[in-house]
Amino acid sequence: MLNRFQNHIESEFPELVSSPFIIAISGGIDSVVLAHLCHCLKLDFALAHCNFKLRAEDSELDAEFVETLAKTLECRLFKKDFETELIANQQKTSIQVTARNLRYQWFQELIQTTPHSYLLTAHHLNDSLETFIINLSRSTGIKGLTGIPSQKDYIRRPLLIFSKEDLKNYALEKNINWREDRSNESTKYLRNKIRHHLLPELIDLDARFLENFDSTLKNLKQTDALVDELSELVSSKITTTKGNQKEIDISGLKSYKNTKAILYQLLKDYGFSEWNDVYHLLEAQTGKRVESNTHQLVKDRKKLILSPISTEDFQTIEICEDDFYVDLGSFKLKLSEVKKLGSFGPSVAYIDKSKLKFPLSLRSVENGDYFYPFGMKGKKKLSDFLKDEKISPHLKSEQLLLCNGNNDVLWVLNLRTDERYKVEPSTKNILKIEILND
Repeated sequence: MLNRFQNHIESEFPELVSSPFIIAISGGIDSVVLAHLCHCLKLDFALAHCNFKLRAEDSELDAEFVETLAKTLECRLFKKDFETELIANQQKTSIQVTARNLRYQWFQELIQTTPHSYLLTAHHLNDSLETFIINLSRSTGIKGLTGIPSQKDYIRRPLLIFSKEDLKNYALEKNINWREDRSNESTKYLRNKIRHHLLPELIDLDARFLENFDSTLKNLKQTDALVDELSELVSSKITTTKGNQKEIDISGLKSYKNTKAILYQLLKDYGFSEWNDVYHLLEAQTGKRVESNTHQLVKDRKKLILSPISTEDFQTIEICEDDFYVDLGSFKLKLSEVKKLGSFGPSVAYIDKSKLKFPLSLRSVENGDYFYPFGMKGKKKLSDFLKDEKISPHLKSEQLLLCNGNNDVLWVLNLRTDERYKVEPSTKNILKIEILND
């Protein structure tokens, strides 16, 4: 096994030969065997142990065992104690999720604050099979069926080519001691149910089941890579990017036979889970939308528009008569009195100042807003006006209005001023307002 491990490191993880790294060590057989293998190859590593204080005396005995192991292997040991149960109650998250988050937050801190470049975890082939089954039971795409990735960011998993039995046989052969975590025997959690009940039955079907599964994973990973490559090609033909949003041409999408599969590939990284709702947008009315925790997908006539969900509401800003510049971060408003009309454009407004009541206000669109569009007779609802201007539904909430002190709309920024406040031949004081972009 050692020779196979060495060849695997040299071919797939050459960076571990030349750079120091950290091994996440629990005291269990998997991480202990990994530490011994790395020690035998004389690699430069440290150990990192989390004490979650969830198993009373057993947690303390695990910590003592790891301290002894670090001395035996003559390597540095990082230790961290967590009040996991207390934090889980405060954050209203499960113990498992809390422990995982705490663990990886600390690991990232170690990578950022120590000379070590990588973190090794002891996930093996059985773990990958368990993940495959869990994802299969929850509905997933190809990527969810490729098991646990061997590397991601600073994390490396060099034991994925070995089965649990391989690790146990090596430990017994080399007289390596380890700690047993009795919580792993409980079938309270889904992963443990799969581990203790389903996996033994699957492996019993064929002596080479895990070996065949490993080959299947490699095939799926190649297929996944091919799908990603083809998806990028299709994406370049039917999507455009405008600022922080992506537009998907519906007719272009439908020109491909596997419409839903392509749409899934284009959107799978944006947190959507209700995929039937996503697919139904293709035939939905304009304005229909589906949201994930981070993004929204909106049907807008002949396209789907993907954009991040804004977490900040625009706060109304008051503009006094002596304000000449209003800094809004992404742009500025410049206010000045002029004697005559100058250049026109969507970013410039001219208003009869004598009709104004200060302070003016800059705010978002509200339900029931209306104004009298310049050049037209009569009033119009803002919602109807924005629709006529072909403003995407998801951008309506971002539209800003400049309003008089009596809340009359003076200017729909970048679109139209109000007829009631236009400059006429009798106007003596003209207020010019310009949008200045950074």
